[in-house]
This record gives sequence, structure tokens and C-alpha cells, in this order.
Amino acid sequence: MAGLWMWPLLWAAVMALLVLLLWRRRGGGKGRVCVAVLGDVGRSPRMQYHALSLARHGHEVALLGYLQTRPHQDVLHSENIRLVPVAELRRLRVGPKLFQYVLKVLVQSVQLLYTLLRIDQPSYILLQNPPGLPSIAVAWVAGLWWGSKLIIDWHNYGYTIMSLSHGRSHPLVLVAKWYEKLFGRLSDYNLCVTDAMRKDLWVNFKIKAVTLYDKPASYFKETPFDLQHNLYMKLAKDYEPFKPRCLLPTDPHCSAFTERDGKSGDVLKARGRPALLVSSTSWTGWLSVLFFISNRAVYYERFIKEGAKLPALVCVITGKGPLKDYYNGLIQKLDLKHIQICTPWLEAEDYPLLLGSADLGVCLHKSSSGLDLPMKVVDMFGCCLPVCAIHFECLHELVKHNENGLIFRDSQELAEQLKMLFWDFPTLEGKLHRFRENLRAFRQLRWDQSWDQIVLPLLGNKE
Repeated sequence: MAGLWMWPLLWAAVMALLVLLLWRRRGGGKGRVCVAVLGDVGRSPRMQYHALSLARHGHEVALLGYLQTRPHQDVLHSENIRLVPVAELRRLRVGPKLFQYVLKVLVQSVQLLYTLLRIDQPSYILLQNPPGLPSIAVAWVAGLWWGSKLIIDWHNYGYTIMSLSHGRSHPLVLVAKWYEKLFGRLSDYNLCVTDAMRKDLWVNFKIKAVTLYDKPASYFKETPFDLQHNLYMKLAKDYEPFKPRCLLPTDPHCSAFTERDGKSGDVLKARGRPALLVSSTSWTGWLSVLFFISNRAVYYERFIKEGAKLPALVCVITGKGPLKDYYNGLIQKLDLKHIQICTPWLEAEDYPLLLGSADLGVCLHKSSSGLDLPMKVVDMFGCCLPVCAIHFECLHELVKHNENGLIFRDSQELAEQLKMLFWDFPTLEGKLHRFRENLRAFRQLRWDQSWDQIVLPLLGNKE
């Protein structure tokens, strides 16, 4: 009986849709593009890059999504980019879980369609997937209304992410796969993040896509000593691992990693400084605990106790999410003498500075589909920061083992790699230095160059 009352609503929605399509407006929207993500814009760097590239070429951009965290300052300061908020739908606690999910999708559909139909008429709608349910279908309907072309940027598959919780054979997962396959074919153009995904889209979905690899923005680069010192001193105000280990703890010229000469003003690396290891996480997976908080730390501590010539470590784990407080509680219970773990949430402008200052990056990203690549590694490579990354399919398209980093499969292997890389730190010898030199020598394309080569031709002349 609970579902009977929904039929009139669904019928009314179908009739309203037919009316919209009968009265849809064709053409127009010259030079305007809607960049949409049914997620947090501030944590969607690739979509921000799309918006900036479009704005750079003179397009008026409506950047649409949740406004939870602050986007990059370049987005905020661009005269051609307008942020369009979508109201985030909190969890509905009415009826059984399946009913809650269906109701959430319906409400999100109405919210997103309403928002898309209120913006100025665009020539193109550039949509991130996932999440694709319900955004692909809604964007397609909006495209029919506006007479605009739909471009889907495939970052992964939504149904494979859903399968992590429900299993591949769950009815919801099967419906989500059918949905992505059906509505994905209705797009005009498709972008994807790896060649492996491009091939999979064609073989399994019969969707033709163009590979647009994630590339670092221009502000991901090695950080000069002066800026490193300013960042460390800023972090030292709130985080113990960045406070100086020598002299007075309140010395205004000294952090745990750098010292500024009071007479010359020159910044130098602090003697006996710890190694700085950086990662980022959504705080939603057990890998964060397994590799960062427990096993790896225990192994590394054991090596030092056995007399290995290894530095102390400061592990900075950036990110936010519902499990962050839980993991911080586990960190506080650990009895670590040579490892300090710090979990700041950085402003968008400080994150590249941190990567450009670090000694090593660690990536725990494991793709649900095995077909996407971790953007955090792209950013690290832009800063010439070597990485240790956990193995999964198609990672070889980005991380070249023993050339720009190392690939590991479990926490013990990662600990052995850290032991090898940091042996006799900070001498300018060994693999860690060689990896950094290889990254410096390899002048990879930046985002702007890659985007101009691949995406700009799809748009033709500014419409």
C-alpha cells in the first residue's frame, strides 16, 4: 500500500516532462557551458579544471554542484565562472532502505532538473560521472529542453562503487549498470580518464570516448624554500609535528623542517629533520587504517629500533569525511616514538605547497572498476614528488615502477620500500633522489595543454 500513492506523483512527473519537451527551446546558448557534478565542487578538481579551461577560452561557465568546501581561488576569481549551488539532500529516514533510496533519487532528480532549467541556456552540458544516478538522465532531459549537447566525463562507473557495499549481483547494482549503459549512450560526446576505460566503454557499453588523462594544473610544482618555511610555520601554530625539535619551541625562525637565518634571511633545511610523507584519503575505507595507522607504522618503528639509519617520519594525511574522527581516535592510542601522524584539512591553495615540500607521497587509492587513476598521484608528479602506490589494474598507465615511484601490495612491502628509500636520509643518493630527478626530466603536459588538444576540438568554434 505504501507504494500506491507514488503512482500519481510519477504520472504527474511524466506529464510535466512531456510538456517541457513539447515547449523546449532549440538553439541559442552561444558561448555558454554548464559544468555539472552531483557532488562537492570544492572536492572535484577535474571539474574545476574544466571550468577554468572553458573560461580561459571565453566561455561563460555555470559550475553546478554542492558548495560544501571552498573551490580554488582561480575559480572564485574568474569573471566567466558562476557557481550554481545544488541543495544537498540529507539521508531520508522514511520506510525501508530501498524505499529511502528510490525516494532520494526522485527528489534529487527534481532538484537537479529544477536547477538546470533555471540557468542561462547553455550550448553544452559537461557532466561528471559518477555519480550518474540520476544526473545522466536529468542532464539529458535538460539538454533536450535547452537544445544543448551532453558531454559525459567518465571518472569511473557508479555501479562498481555501489557494488563495494552490495556486491556485483545485487539488484540495485544491476539496475545501476543498466542505467549507466542506457543513458550513457544518449550523450553526444564522452571523455574518460584512462585508455583502459576507453576500451571498456566501447566493448561493454558501445560508447565511444576520448581519453583525457588527468594532468596537474600549473600551480602543482616544487615549492621554493621560502614558501616551504612559511607553510611549515603556519601549520606549526596548530599541529605539533611541525613545531621545532631544537632550540626553543617558540623560536619564530624555526620549524621542524626549516630554519630561517635571522641575519641573512636565508631558509635552510633543519639539521636532523624528519622525513615528510604525504597522503590524502576520503576516510571511508579500511585501507587507511591498515596501511597508514597500524601495520606500516609498526614495521617502520621496528626497523629503527633494530638500528636502521632511518629518519623520524611525519605523516601528513589530508582529507575529510565521516570516519576522520574515528581514525584520529585510533592514532591517539598508538604508542609511536619515531612517527608522528598529522591530519590537517588544508585550504585549496596550501595543498600544492605541501606536495611541493614533501619527501614522498603515498597513494592508497584502489579503483572499484580497476579503470581509473588516482588524481592525487597526478598532482604529486606535477610537484616532482615520488610516490609509493598500492597496486591495481591499469595503474601502470601512470606509475612506472622503479622509474617515478614504487608499487606495493601490502603494508609490509610498503614498510620495506620506506626503509630502502629513506636509508641514510637526506643524502642526495639512492632511489628517492633518482625518482625525483626522473620526474624533473620528464616534462609532462600540463592540464591546459592537454585540454586544448583533446577537448577544445570537440567544442568547435565558440558557439
